Amino acid sequence: MSVEDQQSGEDLDQEFDAVPEPSVDEDTEPEPAQPAVTAGPPTGVMSAERVAIKALEARLLGGERKLRRREVAAGAGVSILSARKLWRALGFPNFGDDDVAFTERDQAALSTILDLVRAGLLTEEAAISVTRSIGQMTDRMVVWQVEALVEDMVQEHGIPDAVARKQLVSQLPALVDSLEEILVYSYRRQLNAGVQRLAVRAEAGLQASEEGREGDEDDAPLPLARAVGFADLVSYTSLSRRMNEKTLAQMVQRFENKCAEIISVGGGRLVKTVGDEVLYIAETPAAGAEISLALAQAFTEDEILPQARVSMVWGRILSRLGDIYGPTVNLAARLTTLAQPGTVLVDAMTAAALGQDERFVLVPQKSENVRGFGEIHPVMLARGRGKGLVLD
Repeated sequence: MSVEDQQSGEDLDQEFDAVPEPSVDEDTEPEPAQPAVTAGPPTGVMSAERVAIKALEARLLGGERKLRRREVAAGAGVSILSARKLWRALGFPNFGDDDVAFTERDQAALSTILDLVRAGLLTEEAAISVTRSIGQMTDRMVVWQVEALVEDMVQEHGIPDAVARKQLVSQLPALVDSLEEILVYSYRRQLNAGVQRLAVRAEAGLQASEEGREGDEDDAPLPLARAVGFADLVSYTSLSRRMNEKTLAQMVQRFENKCAEIISVGGGRLVKTVGDEVLYIAETPAAGAEISLALAQAFTEDEILPQARVSMVWGRILSRLGDIYGPTVNLAARLTTLAQPGTVLVDAMTAAALGQDERFVLVPQKSENVRGFGEIHPVMLARGRGKGLVLD
């Protein structure tokens, strides 16, 4: 292990508390002062495309890149090692000491994170974890948005994909402020909803999940009670092999859009989509059942998408890094493979929780031996009284 790797694993307390010299690291010799970077005379005329790219970058980054990493770290009052940990959490590439890669906005953002730790509002570990969540989620969001805009341009204007990607640079300036405003708005709404789900109503959910339990279940120590569901498209692999790029993209988008709409209307949360499968949760077994039935029905009636196998289990989970874990999740995944196309399977405990609800019909199936769980007793969930979820 290198000296740098050893030091990068140390606690950040001392690094955050100590203000380093502007160009000196704990593990390096002092370097001679670097001359200020000045813009030299232009050596040629940039193309209009290059000018547009430079202007967009300056707008997004808050100015031209004028600072090196050591200057940014020193300006924020932190060691280069600590700064690098946070930059890596955000998903930044490695920059060398001579790379002029940062702006004053980068320094301000770094200071904002560090100030939360210095004020005792976050521990170093929590700061890195929260920073990583922002980096990973915004990275995925940006990729999604760029691809959506490019695809729209291809379809609307009949231009090649490569041409659309270049033209996007000239279209983004008119969109940036609005997209940023919606992002902040959505973040606050989602944070409020998350606080309600994960803090305010967490205890009530655990109390509701006590019925039918003996206290020695594998998921008993886990902190959240949730209905966990999977929906898996039938024959997706074979279908995708026969599709061209455009048709496959349309099918994937149709699948995810339909799932997101149904889960949202049902009051659940789409945890993630992996190819032909979607994982979702809901706060009550009834809400999970309504979502699961609506998904199975929607794909059965869809003229383009194949049917789906759906499962749902009411139990306890661990929520970390935006994902969910635990035996309840694993059992729901196993049940999906047992379900017939267009049907929903639940386990015996979930069926018991829904047994007195007239909105649902529960049909016991033959017992199955499931890897990791032994013998289980699947129950097919069907529509009883009522209309179910109503989609606009």
